[in-house]
Amino acid sequence: MIAVDKLFIDANDPLYQQIKPGDTLYFSSGDRRYLNISNFHGTSDTPIVMINKGGEVIIDTDNYYGISIQNCRYIKFTGTGFPGQFYGFKIKGVSNGAGMGIGYLSSDIEVDHISIENTLIGGLYAKTDPDCSTNSVRGSFTQYNTVIHDNYIAYTGNEGIYVGSTKYFGQTVKCNGKDTLLMPSLLDGVKIYNNTVKYTGWDGIQVSSASKSCQIYDNTILFDSQEKLETQMSGIIIGGGTKCDCYNNFISQGNGDGIECLGLGGTRIFNNIIVEAGIDYFPNDPTKMKHGIYVSDLSVEKDSSFYILHNDIIHPKSDGIRFSSTKSKGNYISANAIINPGNYDYYENGNTSFKGKDAYIMFQTQGIGTTLSSNYLARNASSAGFLSQKMQLPADFNLVTGSPLIDVVDYNSKSNISFDFLNHPRPHGLKSDIGAFEYDGVTSTIPIKPDTLIKQSWLIQNPVSDILYVCIPYESENDLVLEIYNLQGAIEAKIDQSRIEFGLRLFEINVGKLAGGVYIYLIRTKISIYSGKFIKL
Repeated sequence: MIAVDKLFIDANDPLYQQIKPGDTLYFSSGDRRYLNISNFHGTSDTPIVMINKGGEVIIDTDNYYGISIQNCRYIKFTGTGFPGQFYGFKIKGVSNGAGMGIGYLSSDIEVDHISIENTLIGGLYAKTDPDCSTNSVRGSFTQYNTVIHDNYIAYTGNEGIYVGSTKYFGQTVKCNGKDTLLMPSLLDGVKIYNNTVKYTGWDGIQVSSASKSCQIYDNTILFDSQEKLETQMSGIIIGGGTKCDCYNNFISQGNGDGIECLGLGGTRIFNNIIVEAGIDYFPNDPTKMKHGIYVSDLSVEKDSSFYILHNDIIHPKSDGIRFSSTKSKGNYISANAIINPGNYDYYENGNTSFKGKDAYIMFQTQGIGTTLSSNYLARNASSAGFLSQKMQLPADFNLVTGSPLIDVVDYNSKSNISFDFLNHPRPHGLKSDIGAFEYDGVTSTIPIKPDTLIKQSWLIQNPVSDILYVCIPYESENDLVLEIYNLQGAIEAKIDQSRIEFGLRLFEINVGKLAGGVYIYLIRTKISIYSGKFIKL
């Protein structure tokens, strides 16, 4: 047990030299000034687990970081150590720096169930910058398997989550008195999912130099880019040198672009819901543009392709999709629902060469190799057949019987997406539906999961009205507890009874008294932790 007065936890310290791969470090609950953790190394099969014990670990500091992890590998840092608490580590304030940093040759790090608020700069950083030692430059070091999930990050001065170096093409540093171009390391294996990110000064989530196996999914991002710094404004930015799947994210009421893609190509952006991107950014100046989805040529590999599929893009300040990549080839933009882009009247009535309809999908240069197919474009959402015209929560974008978005999209190998925003199978019927949701009338089938994580639970029905059903893989006879929290981590309900059905452990809980909205759940057994999100109608 590591006491609250222990600030520096170094594997080279005799106190910790006995720690081996597979061991667990327990951090005693209570108030801490900060944590500096360095030089711990597990293995791929037996990571070192770092977890809270006895309650919340709380950090509120004038230091330049709250938690720092340096030169570590194969670490699982988790806040799941105490029942009734979704976020076991709570960084409540960092007045002179960032909430959490993962750096200096750290790799194979998983961070989950951490709350970070009120930071002078970023929320969570995970990157190693190159230096004159050349130990961390491209070719000498690769940052593998950066996994960040089920965290809450709010009120940050800069980015909410910042992964990888934005200087993909290198940075000039004085080494031995000479200007030297140093290339930053690449990332292989990035997963950022199930996080809630709110009120960031700059971008909500930024991933750069992630050239292989990158996924950004199931995140909720609200009110990004509050500082309105023109070059740092997006809900999600797929930065230079990145090839990523970005899907099933809910991005609402930010000041920046909903999703900005500056990457290598080979990127798929699908099943996202983007609401009012940039709507409050210089609202009376149409030349200050912010878009639902923006794609550029910053680092595009020649003849690579972008796929923009099944997104709901609602009332962005400027264009629905602005596609500015001329180097890419064989692009596919299909099955998106784009409603009321702000530039429609500006193009139609202003002094430009474009027409109003160009605001839905804007190509600044003619002749870009892109196929457009089955996109729904409308000035008003009332005819789209969404469940609710409030369009404030993900559930509002479910489809109702008779929607013109249902059964429209023919199968195409380039646009074949096998699940929707709630991970229900797509298509339901002979054709897929336009937008993020696949209509099945009752949405009651067990979903197909888009990943193969072992510790993944299944929602039998989502969204829900009264009864929530959750399945987890059968383990053995164990005490099981299901806890339901709001996005801020306050517990709303708890159940500890279960039954076995068809080899799965099935939970059933009445959530009829919960207010409508998005909730997170956590299942604890003696062996495992499972968590996810659901929508209450």
